[in-house]
Amino acid sequence: MRDLPRRSVLSLLGAAGLAGVSGVAAARPSPSAPPPGSPDVAAPSRGATAAAPPPGGWRQVAEDVRAETRWAWRSYVDRAMGHDQIKPVSGGHEEFFVPGHPMGLTVVEALDTLWLMELDAEFAEGVRWVKANLSFDVDAPFQVFETNIRMLGGLLSAYHVSGDAALLALARDLGDRLLVAFTESPTGIPYRYVNLRTGAVSSPETNLAETGTYITEFGSLSKWTGDRKYYDAAKKALQVTFDRRTSYDLLPWDVHAETGAWRNRFATIGPPADSYYEYLWDGWHLFGDRDLKRWWDVLRRAILRHQADVVGGRLWFAQVDAFTGVRDSRTQSELAAFFGGLLAESGDVARGRAYHDSWTAVQDRYGVLPEGIDYTSLRPTSVGNQLRPEYADGAFFLWLATREEVYRERAYRHYREMKRTSRTNHGYTILTDVTTGAQGDFCPGYWWSEQLKYYWLIFGDARRFDYTSHYLSTEGNIFLGARR
Repeated sequence: MRDLPRRSVLSLLGAAGLAGVSGVAAARPSPSAPPPGSPDVAAPSRGATAAAPPPGGWRQVAEDVRAETRWAWRSYVDRAMGHDQIKPVSGGHEEFFVPGHPMGLTVVEALDTLWLMELDAEFAEGVRWVKANLSFDVDAPFQVFETNIRMLGGLLSAYHVSGDAALLALARDLGDRLLVAFTESPTGIPYRYVNLRTGAVSSPETNLAETGTYITEFGSLSKWTGDRKYYDAAKKALQVTFDRRTSYDLLPWDVHAETGAWRNRFATIGPPADSYYEYLWDGWHLFGDRDLKRWWDVLRRAILRHQADVVGGRLWFAQVDAFTGVRDSRTQSELAAFFGGLLAESGDVARGRAYHDSWTAVQDRYGVLPEGIDYTSLRPTSVGNQLRPEYADGAFFLWLATREEVYRERAYRHYREMKRTSRTNHGYTILTDVTTGAQGDFCPGYWWSEQLKYYWLIFGDARRFDYTSHYLSTEGNIFLGARR
């Protein structure tokens, strides 16, 4: 598991004016025992069908990842520079946040990955574009969650790896614009959208992920600016929903920002709840906040008690009625595959292994993971693949926790299958059907920030990454552990 820095939230956020944060202390987490009554899981398979490394070893794989990244970056620069995303089949481009208004999403998402790979010319090229062109004075509503994890997180990680004060200034400007979504809410739960120019907020109908995935970005902004208002807003949003948990210690995923009332009954570890749980653990990891650790422990125990579901010897996590504990659905989104790595990080390596084994069975069947499955049969409920990183994310963090080569082998197969099925004329594209190999024409920005980075770090023995003390956000952004 990732080692915690020996610093409290007070020292991380800066001494000036930041005394009095309640419930926080520097501490290293201890492994968490499974709660009484949680299901037993089968012994982990050792990935018998995983691909072996090539004769040149893992470094050769890492160099191939870097070469593919450089090639894809050149295609993006030549055909779509400054636009949010390239269309890698046609060579066109498209915007993510506002139609007709490019924000350079791919540039911002790629920066720390380029730096970690020592692609310094490409990193400098991206930073020049950001400093010359990026402005958040845009009269349009932006989705707060996506803008936070992608744009704010990308700028903060680029600042962390470079120390360039202009990047931190841009991050602070954006953070102030996003903060209105929290301060205008009667409960402190953020609205889903905010107009970055006018501050007008909209869409109070929201979900756990979009209310609780801010503490590491906002906390890092507080740390590096010395202004605790960002951290406090993010923590309050987490607490409001945690305090409304059901008698089963479960959280429905649909909530109203203005009232705090639940809008549905169902708990899931997948979207749209997933990163809420991730950021409780991550906030404890990064800032030593004991409240976040306590909240994570309460919810983790409830998830293992009421949602863990062993089918055919494989561990899955059902959607359940949060008010009764009754199972509602035995389907699983590929985005939930991150949970194996999170369990391992937080001390439950056995269940982390078992859950990753379950997803490995899906990879064994299809080569490329479908977007969703019925886990009783492993049949797809959604046959596309959006170049998701969650399985590679889980492999990386399980490898860190165990140093077992099986996780490198699994990540290598994931990489090979991506190259085989998604490489196209001008980069990498999504698949519309994993069973036929049919391609779309879209490369998401997160592919640059997450998937490529996990491959590089698990294969490359990266010189610029501290493997003993580090932090990567839900978007793969590095806020701790850059060696520069």
